[in-house]
Amino acid sequence: MKRYLPIVLAGLLVIAGERTNAQYESIVQEGEFGLSAGAAHYFGDLNTNARVNRPKLAIGAFFRKQFGNYIALRVGAHFAQLGYSDVYNKDNDYQKRRNLSFNTNIWELAVQGDFNFFKFVPGDPYYGFTPYVTLGIGAFSYDPYAYFQGQKVFLRPLGTEGQGTAAYPDRKPYGTMAFCFPFGVGVKYNWNDRMNIGFEIVHRFTNTDFLDDVSQTYVGADKFPPLPDGSPSLGFLLQDRSYETGDVIGIEGRQRGYPKQKDQYIMAEITVSFNLTSYRCPTAK
Repeated sequence: MKRYLPIVLAGLLVIAGERTNAQYESIVQEGEFGLSAGAAHYFGDLNTNARVNRPKLAIGAFFRKQFGNYIALRVGAHFAQLGYSDVYNKDNDYQKRRNLSFNTNIWELAVQGDFNFFKFVPGDPYYGFTPYVTLGIGAFSYDPYAYFQGQKVFLRPLGTEGQGTAAYPDRKPYGTMAFCFPFGVGVKYNWNDRMNIGFEIVHRFTNTDFLDDVSQTYVGADKFPPLPDGSPSLGFLLQDRSYETGDVIGIEGRQRGYPKQKDQYIMAEITVSFNLTSYRCPTAK
């Protein structure tokens, strides 16, 4: 009898393992909903060297629909703050003299495809972690503003680069909406059968060069007539702020931005999500 005991024990372990696998396979992850929080950063005409030295708040919510263990479709919404100033460009004398700055709030809605590198099955200790890549398309609102003498001033209505003026008919006022194209990577870990935690970094390419209200060339101070009382207009004061750092550099036709490269932003966030699961009867096999 003793000689058969190891065989019997091995058989029981195999049966137990098959039952465990069947139990995990019977639980299907339909999707997950979650929250994210972290930091956002801007890259563009005021941050041409892609420095990451002025991160701002980013928060979001999402729903991810699973299609098997490797592919998912995600719908997500974000609120983020972006901003930068020429004063941070300490190694570029021209940008320091230019002395422009901006801030803006971003409201974003995007659809993304997520592609897991490993099989991901919540509740299964062997398939509870995966890195992934994500890409998609979205739309966002923005409205850049600056501070002048302690007051918040929205820049778009001022036409700081001659938008909407007869002198520059080809420069149309830019809107408050634009498209973004998210692309990034992340990791996801199944904390338990109900909850996942993760971290992701997603870069947004956009189709606008006016996140920062800077794109083309100076149009000259004469394009901003004074107010009825003779005082200078806000457009005049904010289209070229080099007078605050020395001699005026905003000569008509001189480069103010770089229109051939669109503005971009990035978000790095921690995610917490909750699984939506269903039970599927395992097969007799």
